[in-house]
Amino acid sequence: MVQKTKHAEKNFARRLNLILLWITRHWLRVALTLLGIYVTLPVIAPTLMHFGATAPAKVLYTLYSPFCHQFAFRSFFLYGEQPFYPRADTGSDLKPFELYVPGLPEFAGVDPNNWVQLQLRSRAFLGNEQMGYKMTLCARDISIYVALFIGGLIFSHPYVRRRLRPVPIMLYILLGMGPIAIDGFSQLLGYPPFNLWPPRETLPVFRVLTGAIFGFMNAWLGFPYLEISMQETRAQLEEKFARAGIRV
Repeated sequence: MVQKTKHAEKNFARRLNLILLWITRHWLRVALTLLGIYVTLPVIAPTLMHFGATAPAKVLYTLYSPFCHQFAFRSFFLYGEQPFYPRADTGSDLKPFELYVPGLPEFAGVDPNNWVQLQLRSRAFLGNEQMGYKMTLCARDISIYVALFIGGLIFSHPYVRRRLRPVPIMLYILLGMGPIAIDGFSQLLGYPPFNLWPPRETLPVFRVLTGAIFGFMNAWLGFPYLEISMQETRAQLEEKFARAGIRV
C-alpha cells in the first residue's frame, strides 16, 4: 500500500513537472493569447450592445468593472457620433460630455458640477444609439494593454527575444511611470477629497499616449525578465528529467 502511494505521488510530481516544462517552453504564446483575449473583449462588448445583445454585453462590462473605473467621459465609444466624449474643461474640439447629460435619462437629477454623482452615473452609463457604446476599459487602460500586447508580439520575434535585455529601472521609472503618474495624479489631486487645485481633465490624446508608453515600457521590462526566469526553470527541469532517464 505504501509503495503504491509513493508510486502515485511520484507520477503526480512527474506530471506536474511536465506541465511546468511545457509552460516554460510556451509561456510567451500563452501570455499573448490571454492578452489578446483581454484586449479584444472590450471591443466585443459595445459591438454586442450595438446589435442588441445586451445581456452578454453587460456580463462583459461587469467582469471588467473591478479592473477599471469605466467612466464614460474617459472611455472610447464605438458606433456613435464621436469616439470620445470628454469633459468640457479638457479644451477638446469634440462635443463635451456635459452637452449630452441633460438629455440622458440615466443622468436625471444629476448636477454636472457634482463630481461624485457624475462619476457614479457615468460608470453605470453604457451608451445609447446616438452616442454609441463605451468599451469595457477606459481609454488609458485599453492603451496600456494594447501596447503591452504589441510589445509582446515584437518580443516574440526570435532576434528580439534572443537579444533584448530588460529596460534599466531608472529609465523605466522616468519614461514609463513618469508621464502617466504626472498626468494621472495632477488630475486626481484636483478633485475631492484632495482639492489641491482647480479640477482638470486630460485630453483623450494624452490618456492614450501616456497609457501606450506605460504599456510598452512594461513589455520591455516584463517580457525579458520572464524569458530569463523561464530559461532557468526549463534548464533545471530538463536536467532533472535527464538524470531520471526520461526524454522530454
